[in-house]
Amino acid sequence: MTSTDTTGPADRLRAALEHESSSERLQSALAAGTRPDPRYVEVLVRRCEFEPDFFVREMLTWALMRHPSTQTVPRLVYEVGADHPQARSQALHTLSKIGDPRGWAAISRELLRDPDDDVARSAWRTAAGLVPAGEEAGLAEELGGQLGRGSVETQRSLGRAIAMLGDVALPMLHARAAHAEARVRIHAAASEALLRDPDANFDGLLADARRADADAAQRAGADAQRADAAAAVPADDETPSG
Repeated sequence: MTSTDTTGPADRLRAALEHESSSERLQSALAAGTRPDPRYVEVLVRRCEFEPDFFVREMLTWALMRHPSTQTVPRLVYEVGADHPQARSQALHTLSKIGDPRGWAAISRELLRDPDDDVARSAWRTAAGLVPAGEEAGLAEELGGQLGRGSVETQRSLGRAIAMLGDVALPMLHARAAHAEARVRIHAAASEALLRDPDANFDGLLADARRADADAAQRAGADAQRADAAAAVPADDETPSG
């Protein structure tokens, strides 16, 4: 899926997007979105793979959103299979912004488990926004398998994606709340709290869940000690006679 235009508007846009100045590249992407042209789609998508500046990448996404989804979505779905992590992540990000249900075709189990956190975070957000009716519970279970993963930022992204699914995710979260690993239990508890209050600060919810888990572990330890002590006391009929 490559462009054959080497002399026209697409070629000029390609050259402009390779300018050494990020502000010049930003203006070129803005112009491409202000005056959409089907010949720009390939150039914009390809540039997303290599563009180092965050704000320029966001403008590239905006420019693609300005083009008809019939032209952009199939190309972005194809790009999700690229080797370069940034290409996959930006394609997913753009699909989530466009919001066309056909973008669901890009979502796979492999993407939801992608070892690159940026790709996985984009996949979670896109999947939660595009999941077809009736498939939410299955997606919740798949996302639940990633609980406890990565940094606070990564956990925040997953928590928000799960919260987007609504109450259908609660059975999964309740099950993960009893997981053997503390990181999974804590993340599940914070995600449930976020689901119930989407405006809450996730970092605070995570801290609250961490304290609650530690308190529960302490109580369980104390209960176990009391049980061991009670078991060590001889029964009345086992007490030696004097």
